[in-house]
Amino acid sequence: MKPLPISESDLHAYVDNVLPESLRAEVEDYLASHPDEAERLQAYQAQNLALKELFNPMLDEPIPDNLLALAAKPETVIPQEDFLRGAVNAQKRSIFSRWSLERIAAGLLIAVVSGVSGWLAHGQYQPPVRSAQVVPLPRQAAVAHVVFSPDVRRPVEVRAEQEDQLVTWLSKRLGTPVRPPKLGTLGYELIGGRLLPGNSGPVAQFMYHDSSGQRLTLYVTTENTANQDTGFRFAQEGPVNVFYWIDGKFGYALSAGIDKSELSRVATAVYDQLEH
Repeated sequence: MKPLPISESDLHAYVDNVLPESLRAEVEDYLASHPDEAERLQAYQAQNLALKELFNPMLDEPIPDNLLALAAKPETVIPQEDFLRGAVNAQKRSIFSRWSLERIAAGLLIAVVSGVSGWLAHGQYQPPVRSAQVVPLPRQAAVAHVVFSPDVRRPVEVRAEQEDQLVTWLSKRLGTPVRPPKLGTLGYELIGGRLLPGNSGPVAQFMYHDSSGQRLTLYVTTENTANQDTGFRFAQEGPVNVFYWIDGKFGYALSAGIDKSELSRVATAVYDQLEH
């Protein structure tokens, strides 16, 4: 009997290590004869590992006291706000076991970066002092970097060949002029950019790569106007290093999986260009 063709679902099951053993050999034979597909899956596997490094620490967060108290009283009717808080924490603990990598890539930014702020914006969710807060700039940027930089086929929405269109589109959506810095003298060329959801509105992401294929991303937001801390800062989010700063109405974050000194060199050049 002729074997059935390998489907996209089979490939994602292989990436997620949930493919039945009876199909594993067929998928591996398929990948051996389709190097482009093998490269794509390797990028997904790297993305999966990086996402886990970023978010696995959430699994160690303690259960809020209010939920523990409710659990001790099974007949208590759970108020809507407590139910929502429990749902947020449950989502943190089950996201990797319930979702495939494709769903993570499509929904992670909205669910993690924008989900909480959506409730805040509509006045329907009042978090306790110790729980959900606005996602910090370096974490937003690191998540966006991890989700999109490994993508082989479509890492950006608009490529560098249409840079004028990209600039016009992102400037219109952010409501202010934005333009990617030129990093060719440092060995990094623009790949392109995309529009992403932030805490309370749209943000822009520009992506670059060097001759070895190493990618870095510049995350640009206008959501930090109330933040008066204008210093040049460094953060490490899992496998991603981030330099970030506030300049007027803009917040910038440069992210990459390269060492701190190299990223600092690039971040300083970006800062100097944006200042002028």
